[in-house]
Amino acid sequence: MKYDYLIVGAGLFGAVFAHEAAKQGKKVLVIDKRSHIGGNIYTKEVEGIQVHEYGAHIFHTSDQEVWEYVQQFAEFNRYTNSPVARYKDELYNMPFNMNTFSKMWGISTPKEAKAIIERQIREAGITEPKNLEEQAISLVGRDIYEKLVKGYTEKQWGKRATELPSFIIRRLPVRFVYDNNYFNDKYQGIPIGGYTQMVEKMLDGIEVDYYGCPTPINQIASVSVQEGRTLCIKPYDSSSLKDIEKAINKSELGLPPLNDGTVVRITVPALTGETRKGFCKDISKMAEEAKVAVRNVRREANDEIKKDKALPEDEAKDLQDKVQKLTDKIIEKIETVAKDKEKEVMSI
Repeated sequence: MKYDYLIVGAGLFGAVFAHEAAKQGKKVLVIDKRSHIGGNIYTKEVEGIQVHEYGAHIFHTSDQEVWEYVQQFAEFNRYTNSPVARYKDELYNMPFNMNTFSKMWGISTPKEAKAIIERQIREAGITEPKNLEEQAISLVGRDIYEKLVKGYTEKQWGKRATELPSFIIRRLPVRFVYDNNYFNDKYQGIPIGGYTQMVEKMLDGIEVDYYGCPTPINQIASVSVQEGRTLCIKPYDSSSLKDIEKAINKSELGLPPLNDGTVVRITVPALTGETRKGFCKDISKMAEEAKVAVRNVRREANDEIKKDKALPEDEAKDLQDKVQKLTDKIIEKIETVAKDKEKEVMSI
């Protein structure tokens, strides 16, 4: 089976790319070294609760187009991330903002808060931090460090803050407004039903003739991954096993399904060194094609600018410079993504 694209990683980036490529009629193969899709946003239901296996993930963006795009795959709740930190019997709002400082010092204005922080930094007299503790104090003063940074950091790293290098903390965001919202983005929330369900919809593509009606496979069967390379499809109605097997064979997936009478299994062969190198060549080729496409868009944009005779010469030159900068930025991103994917393919 020949694929137009090999996508390494079934996380959000890979799933979006796969979905958009499939919409353009491309054949894609998504592989992942983990036994599930979703990458680090993978969620599973435990007693009716969506558990984030790799830590909580809150989707947030200020881009309306991005927000509208993800809405087609999931309904999002109105969750706003407003963490609370506990120090002994005291509760403080996070990130550090005026609600935090008001509780900590009994003040009410940003001017008072800034004065206290600046005084504590000055009193510490740290000019060249030698460890994380000194770095944090030099940024936000001793009170905030002792109550809201020290304990959490030492628990996270399993070491004393004085034993950790200073470069771990480059900055500590401090907001002098009464706002407990952790993010500044306009849109935020968590998909109802979990992220895994959202990624499943993105990767939905194989259809099964179910009682004479073409039906997405994940609507008539549960799909899971076993031991990293085996896809296990268990239908809710065992009578549809043959239909599922037939649909997979017709899908040109190129991998033979094994029907044991209960489930259908598809095993993806282990990648050989030669296969990995071949995939890397494909990645390099796709990156070059992408860069050519970007340069073609640049040429078309410049042609449109030149055609506009009403544009003053200096404005036309400014627009062309902006087009070139955007082109350079996108090409650099393509090269970075390709390089990262090649490295990932060779290490899986």
